[in-house]
Amino acid sequence: MQIKSDNITWQQSAISKLDRQALNQHKSCVLWLTGLSGSGKSSIATELDRRFYSRKIRSYVLDGDNIRHGLNKNLGFSPEDRKENIRRIGEVSKLFVDAGLFTITAFISPYLEDREMVRHMFREGEFIEIYVSCPIEECEKRDPKGLYQKARNGEIKEFTGISSPYESPRNPELVIETDKLTINQSVDKIMQFLQEKKLI
Repeated sequence: MQIKSDNITWQQSAISKLDRQALNQHKSCVLWLTGLSGSGKSSIATELDRRFYSRKIRSYVLDGDNIRHGLNKNLGFSPEDRKENIRRIGEVSKLFVDAGLFTITAFISPYLEDREMVRHMFREGEFIEIYVSCPIEECEKRDPKGLYQKARNGEIKEFTGISSPYESPRNPELVIETDKLTINQSVDKIMQFLQEKKLI
Protein backbone atom coordinates (compact mmCIF):
# COMPACT_ATOMS: atom_id res chain seq x y z
CA MET A 1 0.00 0.00 0.00
CA GLN A 2 1.32 3.42 -0.99
CA ILE A 3 2.11 5.92 1.78
CA LYS A 4 0.02 9.04 1.16
CA SER A 5 2.46 11.58 2.55
CA ASP A 6 6.10 12.31 1.74
CA ASN A 7 6.56 14.18 5.02
CA ILE A 8 6.95 11.26 7.38
CA THR A 9 10.14 9.57 8.58
CA TRP A 10 10.57 6.30 10.46
CA GLN A 11 11.53 7.04 14.07
CA GLN A 12 14.17 4.56 15.20
CA SER A 13 13.66 3.09 18.67
CA ALA A 14 16.43 3.33 21.26
CA ILE A 15 15.65 -0.25 22.29
CA SER A 16 16.01 -2.92 19.61
CA LYS A 17 14.01 -6.08 19.10
CA LEU A 18 17.06 -8.08 20.19
CA ASP A 19 17.22 -6.02 23.40
CA ARG A 20 13.58 -6.81 24.13
CA GLN A 21 14.07 -10.50 23.36
CA ALA A 22 17.06 -10.58 25.71
CA LEU A 23 14.96 -8.97 28.46
CA ASN A 24 12.17 -11.50 27.88
CA GLN A 25 14.63 -14.39 27.57
CA HIS A 26 12.90 -15.75 24.49
CA LYS A 27 12.56 -15.01 20.79
CA SER A 28 9.53 -13.35 19.21
CA CYS A 29 7.54 -14.23 16.10
CA VAL A 30 4.00 -14.39 14.76
CA LEU A 31 2.12 -17.68 14.91
CA TRP A 32 -0.42 -17.25 12.13
CA LEU A 33 -3.33 -19.67 12.61
CA THR A 34 -5.39 -19.99 9.45
CA GLY A 35 -8.35 -22.26 8.72
CA LEU A 36 -12.09 -22.46 8.27
CA SER A 37 -14.57 -21.06 10.76
CA GLY A 38 -15.07 -23.72 13.44
CA SER A 39 -11.73 -25.42 12.78
CA GLY A 40 -10.47 -24.54 16.26
CA LYS A 41 -8.20 -21.54 15.66
CA SER A 42 -9.46 -19.43 18.57
CA SER A 43 -9.53 -22.38 20.98
CA ILE A 44 -5.94 -23.28 20.10
CA ALA A 45 -4.83 -19.65 20.31
CA THR A 46 -6.39 -19.24 23.77
CA GLU A 47 -4.83 -22.44 25.14
CA LEU A 48 -1.45 -21.63 23.56
CA ASP A 49 -1.53 -18.18 25.18
CA ARG A 50 -2.35 -19.80 28.54
CA ARG A 51 0.52 -22.26 28.09
CA PHE A 52 2.93 -19.43 27.30
CA TYR A 53 1.80 -17.50 30.36
CA SER A 54 2.39 -20.49 32.63
CA ARG A 55 5.98 -20.60 31.34
CA LYS A 56 6.49 -16.84 31.73
CA ILE A 57 6.66 -16.39 27.95
CA ARG A 58 5.21 -13.06 26.84
CA SER A 59 2.49 -13.41 24.25
CA TYR A 60 -0.72 -11.86 22.98
CA VAL A 61 -3.66 -13.18 20.93
CA LEU A 62 -5.12 -11.21 18.03
CA ASP A 63 -8.49 -12.82 17.30
CA GLY A 64 -10.52 -12.16 14.16
CA ASP A 65 -13.81 -11.30 15.86
CA ASN A 66 -12.15 -9.15 18.52
CA ILE A 67 -10.22 -7.11 15.97
CA ARG A 68 -13.42 -6.48 14.01
CA HIS A 69 -14.93 -4.93 17.14
CA GLY A 70 -12.29 -2.19 17.11
CA LEU A 71 -9.39 -1.68 14.72
CA ASN A 72 -11.22 -3.19 11.75
CA LYS A 73 -14.84 -2.46 12.58
CA ASN A 74 -15.17 -0.45 9.36
CA LEU A 75 -14.42 -3.50 7.20
CA GLY A 76 -16.83 -6.03 5.74
CA PHE A 77 -16.18 -9.40 4.12
CA SER A 78 -15.68 -8.52 0.47
CA PRO A 79 -12.35 -9.73 -1.01
CA GLU A 80 -11.05 -6.13 -0.82
CA ASP A 81 -12.05 -5.71 2.81
CA ARG A 82 -10.66 -9.12 3.74
CA LYS A 83 -7.34 -8.11 2.17
CA GLU A 84 -7.23 -4.86 4.14
CA ASN A 85 -8.24 -6.72 7.31
CA ILE A 86 -5.27 -9.06 6.92
CA ARG A 87 -2.87 -6.25 5.95
CA ARG A 88 -3.71 -4.33 9.13
CA ILE A 89 -3.30 -7.44 11.26
CA GLY A 90 0.05 -8.08 9.63
CA GLU A 91 1.23 -4.58 10.51
CA VAL A 92 0.00 -4.87 14.11
CA SER A 93 1.64 -8.30 14.41
CA LYS A 94 4.90 -6.84 13.14
CA LEU A 95 4.83 -4.21 15.90
CA PHE A 96 4.12 -6.85 18.55
CA VAL A 97 6.97 -9.05 17.30
CA ASP A 98 9.24 -6.00 17.39
CA ALA A 99 8.15 -5.54 21.01
CA GLY A 100 9.47 -9.03 21.76
CA LEU A 101 6.16 -10.90 22.01
CA PHE A 102 4.92 -14.16 20.60
CA THR A 103 1.96 -12.91 18.59
CA ILE A 104 -0.77 -15.47 18.06
CA THR A 105 -3.27 -14.61 15.32
CA ALA A 106 -6.53 -16.49 14.80
CA PHE A 107 -7.96 -15.41 11.43
CA ILE A 108 -9.58 -17.37 8.65
CA SER A 109 -7.36 -15.38 6.25
CA PRO A 110 -8.70 -17.36 3.28
CA TYR A 111 -6.48 -16.12 0.46
CA LEU A 112 -2.96 -17.37 -0.32
CA GLU A 113 -1.95 -13.99 -1.72
CA ASP A 114 -2.92 -12.15 1.46
CA ARG A 115 -1.04 -14.54 3.73
CA GLU A 116 2.04 -14.27 1.51
CA MET A 117 1.76 -10.48 1.68
CA VAL A 118 1.97 -10.70 5.47
CA ARG A 119 4.80 -13.24 5.37
CA HIS A 120 6.89 -10.73 3.39
CA MET A 121 6.48 -8.16 6.18
CA PHE A 122 8.68 -10.31 8.42
CA ARG A 123 12.24 -11.50 8.50
CA GLU A 124 12.99 -15.14 7.73
CA GLY A 125 11.73 -17.36 10.55
CA GLU A 126 9.51 -14.72 12.18
CA PHE A 127 6.30 -15.74 10.36
CA ILE A 128 5.07 -19.21 11.23
CA GLU A 129 2.00 -20.24 9.27
CA ILE A 130 -0.05 -22.87 11.10
CA TYR A 131 -2.78 -24.47 9.04
CA VAL A 132 -5.60 -25.49 11.37
CA SER A 133 -6.99 -28.17 9.08
CA CYS A 134 -10.47 -29.55 9.56
CA PRO A 135 -12.96 -30.90 6.99
CA ILE A 136 -15.79 -28.49 6.36
CA GLU A 137 -18.28 -31.22 7.30
CA GLU A 138 -16.78 -31.35 10.79
CA CYS A 139 -16.68 -27.54 11.04
CA GLU A 140 -20.37 -27.46 10.14
CA LYS A 141 -21.17 -30.07 12.80
CA ARG A 142 -19.42 -27.94 15.40
CA ASP A 143 -20.75 -24.60 14.08
CA PRO A 144 -20.14 -22.90 17.47
CA LYS A 145 -21.59 -19.57 16.33
CA GLY A 146 -24.35 -20.93 14.09
CA LEU A 147 -22.73 -19.25 11.10
CA TYR A 148 -22.75 -22.15 8.66
CA GLN A 149 -26.48 -22.62 9.08
CA LYS A 150 -27.05 -18.91 8.47
CA ALA A 151 -24.81 -19.08 5.39
CA ARG A 152 -26.72 -22.11 4.09
CA ASN A 153 -29.94 -20.18 4.64
CA GLY A 154 -28.60 -17.23 2.64
CA GLU A 155 -28.54 -14.95 5.71
CA ILE A 156 -24.76 -14.42 5.48
CA LYS A 157 -23.18 -13.48 2.16
CA GLU A 158 -19.55 -14.22 1.21
CA PHE A 159 -19.08 -16.85 3.92
CA THR A 160 -15.81 -18.76 3.62
CA GLY A 161 -16.26 -22.37 2.59
CA ILE A 162 -19.86 -21.88 1.46
CA SER A 163 -20.18 -18.86 -0.82
CA SER A 164 -16.58 -17.64 -0.68
CA PRO A 165 -13.40 -19.70 -1.24
CA TYR A 166 -10.76 -20.86 1.23
CA GLU A 167 -7.31 -21.38 -0.28
CA SER A 168 -5.39 -23.91 1.81
CA PRO A 169 -1.73 -23.13 2.57
CA ARG A 170 0.73 -24.74 0.16
CA ASN A 171 3.77 -24.88 2.42
CA PRO A 172 2.79 -24.05 6.00
CA GLU A 173 5.36 -24.45 8.73
CA LEU A 174 2.91 -26.63 10.62
CA VAL A 175 -0.37 -28.46 10.00
CA ILE A 176 -2.74 -29.17 12.90
CA GLU A 177 -5.56 -31.60 12.08
CA THR A 178 -8.20 -30.73 14.63
CA ASP A 179 -10.54 -33.51 13.56
CA LYS A 180 -7.85 -35.90 14.85
CA LEU A 181 -6.24 -33.96 17.72
CA THR A 182 -7.64 -32.43 20.89
CA ILE A 183 -6.92 -28.79 21.71
CA ASN A 184 -4.22 -29.82 24.20
CA GLN A 185 -2.63 -32.19 21.69
CA SER A 186 -2.69 -29.42 19.10
CA VAL A 187 -0.95 -27.01 21.46
CA ASP A 188 1.57 -29.70 22.43
CA LYS A 189 2.46 -30.05 18.76
CA ILE A 190 2.99 -26.28 18.40
CA MET A 191 5.11 -26.11 21.56
CA GLN A 192 7.25 -29.01 20.34
CA PHE A 193 7.77 -27.23 17.01
CA LEU A 194 8.84 -24.02 18.78
CA GLN A 195 11.28 -25.93 20.97
CA GLU A 196 12.78 -27.70 17.94
CA LYS A 197 13.25 -24.32 16.25
CA LYS A 198 14.83 -22.97 19.49
CA LEU A 199 12.24 -20.16 19.70
CA ILE A 200 11.41 -21.10 23.29
